[in-house]
Amino acid sequence: MRTAALRITALLIIAVTLAYAFRDRLYFWLQPIPRPPSSQLGLALADLPPDALTEVARDLWIPWEIAFLPDGDLLVSERPGTLVRIGNGRRSYPVPGVRHLGEGGLMGVALHPEFDRNRWIYLALTGDGPAGPENRVERYRLDDDSLAERTIILDGIPGAGFHDGGRIAFGPDGYLYVTTGDATDADRAQDTSSRAGKILRVSDSGTAPADNPFGNAVYSYGHRNPQGLAWDANNRLWSTEHGPSGIGTGFDELNLVGKGTNYGWPVTQGDQVAPGVVPPVLQSGADYTWAPAGLAFWNGSLFFGGLLGEALYQARLQGTVVSDLRVHFHRELGRIRVVRIGPDGMLYLATSNRDGRGSPRDGDDRILRLDPSVFR
Repeated sequence: MRTAALRITALLIIAVTLAYAFRDRLYFWLQPIPRPPSSQLGLALADLPPDALTEVARDLWIPWEIAFLPDGDLLVSERPGTLVRIGNGRRSYPVPGVRHLGEGGLMGVALHPEFDRNRWIYLALTGDGPAGPENRVERYRLDDDSLAERTIILDGIPGAGFHDGGRIAFGPDGYLYVTTGDATDADRAQDTSSRAGKILRVSDSGTAPADNPFGNAVYSYGHRNPQGLAWDANNRLWSTEHGPSGIGTGFDELNLVGKGTNYGWPVTQGDQVAPGVVPPVLQSGADYTWAPAGLAFWNGSLFFGGLLGEALYQARLQGTVVSDLRVHFHRELGRIRVVRIGPDGMLYLATSNRDGRGSPRDGDDRILRLDPSVFR
């Protein structure tokens, strides 16, 4: 009897310990998909005219980013470690050294501004570092049948199973911008000597520009897990960012990013103020979660995907102020990770329903092309 009681007690202690250790993940699984305020609900699929939304590709495995090649093909990163080229057919390029660890793996993709001349592409990924997982940016030359001339552009970015950032994009100034998460160590976001919890800015070879604010690759800091980058018509940089998960969930952010600016994590969240901290232009509040990912600008609006929110969000801008927020296709497409404007002027979306947190639908994961004129 006593032995049985001891065993039950030991099992309870183990269960409580595991529940505490993984409390954020348990909360994720137990919480319902958030419902936006009815005043924010926008278009449903049934509202779209014929052919406004078409399927470009299906049966992908956690697509994380889309890049557009000059010949019209799409380059799509799949988080487990494959770069897929989609055109008349489908071609796969395995990327060496990718470690698919939770939210980490093969993430961002960007083409060099002079891709036609040098054929350079840039990949953000999680791999093994000297002290465990690390995130880095690598450059390759894209040949017809292979990735060649692997070069590490930027490494030493702390990695983990959660909060890895991973979006990369060349800005109007010709520099490469890289989002990084805090890799589950929140205090690193305030340390300007660390590459975690930052937006980084480097040259195409990985060197820090002379006008970066801290004499290193750091451009802005105090970020928790930024996953979207876009420039508006006035070349202002915007970013989407995940707020806390678990018991204190909510407070997702849309930030207008400035050089040397502190966005507060973990000192502040939401609209809290503190000396030297810039609050977000828009935040979801404590009662609603977007889990925002890819970000694109079109015709005066910023569009971003919602993962837990399972929607396409549209933030209409008046200068640097969001005048209106609309939530489109709520719970109709599932988790939306990629939002890009293509060279054809269409809005490209990619679902992320096979990432272990969604409910896969027929054909998932998919890339969809949407005519943005439906939002006028």
